[in-house]
Amino acid sequence: MTTIGDTGDTGTARSWWTEHSELGVSVLLALTGLLVLGDTLAEGGGGSASDPLGPRTVAFVLGAALLVLAALLTVDVLRGGRGEAEGGEDVDLDTAMDLRTVGMLAGVIVATAALIPLAGWPIAGTVLFAGATYALGSRAVLRDLGIAAAVSLLTWVLFDAVLGVDLPGGPLMGVFG
Repeated sequence: MTTIGDTGDTGTARSWWTEHSELGVSVLLALTGLLVLGDTLAEGGGGSASDPLGPRTVAFVLGAALLVLAALLTVDVLRGGRGEAEGGEDVDLDTAMDLRTVGMLAGVIVATAALIPLAGWPIAGTVLFAGATYALGSRAVLRDLGIAAAVSLLTWVLFDAVLGVDLPGGPLMGVFG
């Protein structure tokens, strides 16, 4: 069995990739930039007489910026740049990740995404906010539900009334919308 410290070919290759693991972030940035640019190019439409740039301009700028950042990060890593390890005083680096909490948060996010078209944002947002507080350790369920419902309803009203962004209201659409 070859390990990182061995001088065999596999150990050297593995060691190089271990030393340059930040290249994975570069690849992710580049793929995301290409996806944004590809999706923007596939989307039809452009500007109008009153808005010659159109909504695609921001997507082009973001896609290009992601590609530039990927290239800059790649150059930095290949020149020996390294990310700093977490140095926070409240972080125990020897403690394993709490997969239960991560799983609960992931479940809450998936449930919220599934609930938005069915129950609307006020209810789905309440599930999101209350579920996240529960997953992160709060056990004051009634208080958390009340705060989550208020925040969710407030964000829905603000997005709808102030920003003009139409979030689905679900069963509350006739009451507040």
